[in-house]
Amino acid sequence: MALAGAGAEVLAVETDRRVAAALEEVVPGLSVRVVVADALAADWPELLGSGPWRMASNLPYHAAVPIVLELLARAPAVDPFVVMVQREVGERLAAAPGGPAFGAVSLKVAYYADVRVLRRIRPTVFWPEPKIESVLLRLDRRPAPVEVAPNRLFGLIEEGFRERRKTMTTALVRRGLNRARAREVLSSAGIDPRARAETLGLDAFARLTEALDG
Repeated sequence: MALAGAGAEVLAVETDRRVAAALEEVVPGLSVRVVVADALAADWPELLGSGPWRMASNLPYHAAVPIVLELLARAPAVDPFVVMVQREVGERLAAAPGGPAFGAVSLKVAYYADVRVLRRIRPTVFWPEPKIESVLLRLDRRPAPVEVAPNRLFGLIEEGFRERRKTMTTALVRRGLNRARAREVLSSAGIDPRARAETLGLDAFARLTEALDG
C-alpha cells in the first residue's frame, strides 16, 4: 500500500489465495497487480517483462534462500532487492570467506550481487511476536566477478561444502580424482591442498573449476 501510494507500480505475488483475495479488496484505485503464484515456480520473465523492477519483500523464512537465488538467476529485470529475512539466513547470504556463517549460499549470491545488512529487526515490531530476529538486506546486481558459468562453478562449490570440515582434496576425491591428482589440480589453481571450502572465495573456486576442465 505504501509503495503504491508513493506512485510505484506494484506487482504483488502471493501464494495464498485467501490472502490474495483480501489484498484485492484494499487496493482498488491503486496501481497494484495481484498475482496468485508460488515465487519458486513462477515464470518470472513472463510476469516481469523487460522491467526494470525493484523488489521489496518480507520473505517467508523457510523459502527465503531459494527465492532469492531463483530471482537472481532468472529475473535480471529485478534490481535492487530489499528483503527482510531471518537473521541467521541474512548473515549467511552476506557472509564473507572465513566467517562462521559463510557457506555455499554466500558464494552463489556473491556471484550475482553485492549484499549488505541494512539493519536488524527485533521481534518486538511484529505481532504476534516471533522467537527469532530478522534482518533487512539489500542486494545490488553487478557483473559476475569471475568468468566461469554458474552451472559449472556452483556444482564444485556445493561439493566443497558437502563436508565443510574436510579439505578440498577430499572434495575432489569425492568427485572421482585420486588423492595425488586432486592435490596436483589444487596446487595448479594456486590453492593449498589442505584448504577447506570455507576459506575460499569465488576467485579460488573459479580457478579450480578451470583447472579441473583443463
